Order: sequence, then C-alpha cells, then structure tokens
Amino acid sequence: MTTAIEALPLLRLLQLSSPALPVGAYSYSQGLEWAVEDGTVRDAATAQRWIGDVLRYTMGRFEAPVWLRLHAAWQRDDLDAVAHWNARFLASRESAELRAETLQMGYSLRALLRDLRELDVAPLDAFDALCYPTAAAFAAARWRIDAQAGLVAYLWAWAENLAMAALKAVPLGQVAGQRMLSALLPALESAAREAATLADAELSNFAPGLAMASSLHETQYSRLFRS
Repeated sequence: MTTAIEALPLLRLLQLSSPALPVGAYSYSQGLEWAVEDGTVRDAATAQRWIGDVLRYTMGRFEAPVWLRLHAAWQRDDLDAVAHWNARFLASRESAELRAETLQMGYSLRALLRDLRELDVAPLDAFDALCYPTAAAFAAARWRIDAQAGLVAYLWAWAENLAMAALKAVPLGQVAGQRMLSALLPALESAAREAATLADAELSNFAPGLAMASSLHETQYSRLFRS
C-alpha cells in the first residue's frame, strides 16, 4: 500500500507530461516551421541547436521560473500571485501565434481536468485568459507533485513536442529525434536547476529571432502547424 501511494505523484507526473495529453501541444511549432522554411533549421544538428537556444534564452530564463512561481502560489492558494504571474506570462507572448497557443492549451487542460472529475477546477475558472503554465502548475500542485520534478517533466514535454515538430517539418527520422533529445538532457536538467535560483528581476524572455519566426509563421503560405 505504501509503495502504491508513493507512486501516485509519479504516475500523475507521467500523465501530465505524456504526448497523449489532449491539450494540442503537438499542433504548434513555436516558429520552428518557419526556421525550416527559411533554411535556418535544415538537419538534426541545426534543429537541436534551435531547440537548445530556445531552452536557454526563453524557457529556462522565463517560462520555467514562472512555472515554479505559479506552482508555489497554487500551493499557498495565493490567487493574487497566480493572477500576477498568469498576466505577466501572457504579456510575454510576442506574437499572436504564441498568445493563441498558450491560451488554447490552458483552456484545453482546464477542460480535461474538469472532465476527469478528480480536482475542483473552480480556481481556474477565475481566469478568462488562462495560460498553459498556470493550468499545468495548478494540476501539479493539486496532485502533490514536487515542484522541481514537475518542472523537469514540463520542460521535457516541451522539448519532446518541438523535437516531434522537427521530425515532421525537416523531416528527420525517429532515431535522429531520440539522439537530439538525449543530447538535450543535460541542458534540460541545467535549465530546471537554474530556474529555481533566479530572482524576479533576473527573468528574461528576450529572443527577438524567435518572436520574428513565430510572427512570420502566421502568414507562411504552406504549413503543417497551427498559427
């Protein structure tokens, strides 16, 4: 019985980070498809560099520490803090595409949690514009998932989705995708560790190349991914 109880947070963690989670993450490329069209990403090496740079300059230094703050706020039931970081994250979405992505995924995760009938999602209903990290941190906190473990899984799910986007858009083979993810593991671990050390004033989402790629993808003539 003890083993089963201890395993439950891990199983919930796997559920939240699963590519089968029906929140629509697979349908977005976050500008990567434009980078393929432009020729910036053209093989496994350049795809790995693109994902690694996004991890370093935006995910690790902004989205990851925001996720940690949201998780802590949900644990305290501090709705004012949740509202602050939800609004700040939404304001950081530089393109209509990135804004639509986080809102659609946040909406879908809230709908899923409601349909599962295991959590009271009333606190999420207070947000008309619910960002995905806000909803994901809520689920992790309510399911008693450790903050650092939850963040590592969150970053892994993000990296896996972008790797799958690269497989489709470049295109690349499955083995190349797994090699790419394996090579990114130390960077993912480092990003999660660094995110826990950053003060509010150190958070940064400055990546103009990514913002331009996402904006250009919105009007790209032929595309596989949503905009």
